[in-house]
Amino acid sequence: MSCFVVGLTGGIGSGKSTVADLFVEQGAVLVDTDAIAHELTAAGGAAMPALIAEFGALVATADGAMDRAVMRRQVFADPSARVRLEGILHPLIRQLSAERCRAAASPYVILAVPLLVESGTYRERCDRIVVVDCPESLQIERVMARNGMSADEVKAIMAAQATRQQRLAAANDVVVNDADQAKLYAQVSALHLQYLKLSAEKVKASC
Repeated sequence: MSCFVVGLTGGIGSGKSTVADLFVEQGAVLVDTDAIAHELTAAGGAAMPALIAEFGALVATADGAMDRAVMRRQVFADPSARVRLEGILHPLIRQLSAERCRAAASPYVILAVPLLVESGTYRERCDRIVVVDCPESLQIERVMARNGMSADEVKAIMAAQATRQQRLAAANDVVVNDADQAKLYAQVSALHLQYLKLSAEKVKASC
């Protein structure tokens, strides 16, 4: 049972998933809130009955998953729709992520939360916060290549997130992901050893 939680975050295109995978390679358990959100809104997902009751049957695809395009249109057309959507999803995500952190069979758990800095509820659950950082120009370049978006579209998403400075101010640790894979691996390896030590110290203190 893991009780040492490392919150992992970073802006869009920073490489959070790459860094999370490297921690998993080191032996950490990953609890990914994005993956939980997809699980909850998949066909048969636990959030689907409430979403259909709130927004109508049109928000579900033929197989019963949330139709993301329809939901995006609803949220765009009606600002209150986002609040209602988050009111259904966020409590379930918080509950499931907390359960999985507690059940993790590793000395520490990586809790990946894209909007960790924006959400106080997650920050208070973390023993450490590690931020994946890279130049904003590189973020834009990566997302354009990955998602086929224009630079302006990527900048609009970035503008809705915490700033790079806000994320760095909230960080206990920073992983620089500027395309140097060897350096990236070395940073994660060093942090892994640090988190093993901190986890052991926390366990000892609680005994």
